[in-house]
Amino acid sequence: MQPAESKNKPKNTSRRRFLLGGLGVTGALIVGWGMMPPRQRLHPANPLPASEGEVRLNGWVKLAPDGTVTVAMPQCEMGQGVYTALPMLLAEELDVSLSSVRLERAPIDKIFGNVAVLQDGLPFHPDGAGTFKEAVVWFTGKAAREFGLMITGGSSSIKDAWRPMREAGATARAMLVAAAAKEWGVAPEQCRTEDGTVLHASGKKATYGELAAKAVHSTPGAIRLKEPGEFKLIGTPQPRRDSASKVNGTAVYGLDPRPKGLVYAAVKMSPTIGGSIQKIDADAVKHMPGVIRVVDFTGAAPGMVGVAVIARSYWQAKQAVAALPVTWNPGPNAALSSASVFQELAARLNSDSGFTYHSAGEPDPGKAAVKHLKAEYRAPFLAHATMEPINCTAQVKDGKVTLWASTQVPSIAADTAVRVAKVKPEDVTVNVTYIGCGLGRRLEVDMIAQGVAIAAQADGLPVQVIWSREEDTTHDFYRPAALARFSASLDGSGNVVSYENKLASGAITHQVMERTFGLLGAGPDKTTAEGAFDMPYEFTHQKIAHVTVPTPVPIGYWRSVGHSHNAFFKESFIDELAHEAGKNPVEFRRSLLKQHPRHLAVLDAAVAKAGKPADGRAHGIALHQSFGSIVAEVAEVSVQGAEITVHKVTCAIDCGIAVNPNIIAQQTESAVVFGLSAALFGEVTIKDGKVEQQNFHDYPVLRMNQAPHVETIVIRNAEPPEGVGEPGTPPIAPAVANAVFALTGKRLRSLPLRLS
Repeated sequence: MQPAESKNKPKNTSRRRFLLGGLGVTGALIVGWGMMPPRQRLHPANPLPASEGEVRLNGWVKLAPDGTVTVAMPQCEMGQGVYTALPMLLAEELDVSLSSVRLERAPIDKIFGNVAVLQDGLPFHPDGAGTFKEAVVWFTGKAAREFGLMITGGSSSIKDAWRPMREAGATARAMLVAAAAKEWGVAPEQCRTEDGTVLHASGKKATYGELAAKAVHSTPGAIRLKEPGEFKLIGTPQPRRDSASKVNGTAVYGLDPRPKGLVYAAVKMSPTIGGSIQKIDADAVKHMPGVIRVVDFTGAAPGMVGVAVIARSYWQAKQAVAALPVTWNPGPNAALSSASVFQELAARLNSDSGFTYHSAGEPDPGKAAVKHLKAEYRAPFLAHATMEPINCTAQVKDGKVTLWASTQVPSIAADTAVRVAKVKPEDVTVNVTYIGCGLGRRLEVDMIAQGVAIAAQADGLPVQVIWSREEDTTHDFYRPAALARFSASLDGSGNVVSYENKLASGAITHQVMERTFGLLGAGPDKTTAEGAFDMPYEFTHQKIAHVTVPTPVPIGYWRSVGHSHNAFFKESFIDELAHEAGKNPVEFRRSLLKQHPRHLAVLDAAVAKAGKPADGRAHGIALHQSFGSIVAEVAEVSVQGAEITVHKVTCAIDCGIAVNPNIIAQQTESAVVFGLSAALFGEVTIKDGKVEQQNFHDYPVLRMNQAPHVETIVIRNAEPPEGVGEPGTPPIAPAVANAVFALTGKRLRSLPLRLS
């Protein structure tokens, strides 16, 4: 089901930019601001439009006379199932069937801003507690409500919506009950609700549709949210609401909009990182069929250098841009290579102490270390390789901008259109489509800036900008290359008495802050060390630090971000320690989780379900927590010559309350397959300042015949829900690597995993 479009108009770009830039500038103002209550998330400044007969009960809910419930949908659907799971939250508290709920794109408004994704970015250890942590989390949440950034990412959709959507449903329900009670002359406490109807013991009843007009003027009493034991819908395996439209072709993705007069644009961008245009011979292609204009869009976004051809069809645009003579200046990074990147990472690890993200205890002098173990691990740059090519459809006409975009950040996309087109915020409309694969790539707004800049020179015609796969692969915002060094000591009984880990990589958030918000990126960036410093293992002495090494290579958020490589480093080294201690890898981990019963339960569940491997195969285990969820994976692997085959993956996940177990299983399967592509094949290399990979022939992804059987166990509990979209990705690489070691005795310390 595609949500109905709404006029997504941003309210105040300058205020958001001021707030992002001004935090920390004036201490007295911040203290005074901090004393004020957090911004509410129920009533918007920019409400959903209401048709005749519809009433708005709050910023999230509309009711029609026939009982149809319309829910505002601020999140973007990119396969993760939010169009099913989020309405379940509201329907549960409102006491309506899921089938009676329709979706409508939420307008750009602060009440829909993602609070959880910013709070989760704080570099605190999950075991940590105390007033300072609580205060920083609270202030960050308060600031996030002011920013109002509408973001779908960080596996945060359910987590962020857990309270506001349930409160919206519970508030609407209370208003309907109050209206019925007033009409019947009874106390609201004497009424109950069921399937869109208010009922009284006397036999009186009224549907929500009948009460809607009166409810909008009612004043409810105290709002009470249901306890988990009262849930009827949450926790049940509901079928996906978007499946039918995706099967029958009616789902609208970024490439599907066809506004009147649509023309197309293909792009050609600098082949070298940091290069520039020296000369464009536009006259050479103006005679080609369908060509309308050649546009230099250099400077539309920070670091963006390139040219586009606008034509009547995409094929005509693509042919013309391929033939367009462009002379490039290679710029300052012409000598950049993957080898030089890793050389610098190693040098900085040698010379810098880095920022210590976590340190605990000291080596026990009573336990003499008799064994010492050191290891170095590395991970390459990775591309997102989204199935839907990068695209944006934009129209700049009569001082207004209209966007049709598969974006994960509609509010930032709107701000970008304001900046590039130099229009007022209220003159931008964003139509968010289905996303045909996000993976973090569409958290960026380079395609939005580019689309608006090109459309601004199209004489008012709407322009659909489409990147070729080659342009996409060579102009991504890559998962950073990273290097990790470990050193540990064990006593005579195989106990770890000292554990130290130092990593080096670029800092994604530093780059994002500069290119997206024009702010200087500085300070600790959790994404660099997440999955390393926040592990649950109870080593007596541990120290985890990271060295930030600035890079000219554009880097960005990639599904599971820092966890994607740090889990490989950490869980592989844990296996090394187990081997050095002469202990079973599972039992070794169990001995380090005595104070972490949830982690232990997940580990035990995965191992028990996996059973014993088939003859000629071996199991590898990995346990990792990311985005609040704990995942254990057992990979069943065989090796034939240099070929690694993964036959089966058994996953156990504790993500708190399982809102929709079906979607959790789907997302876990998806995360495993995505992570396995990277583990076995993924590598972006740089030579002479250029990305070498071009398309799926040299940047392969897992094929259907290579995909393992994935079995998922969802651990049930009543804890608040955590992330699901990404936590299944980090453990798969180390699980496979550990299985390969069990089979061959070879320890693979670099990604992708290769035996030759």
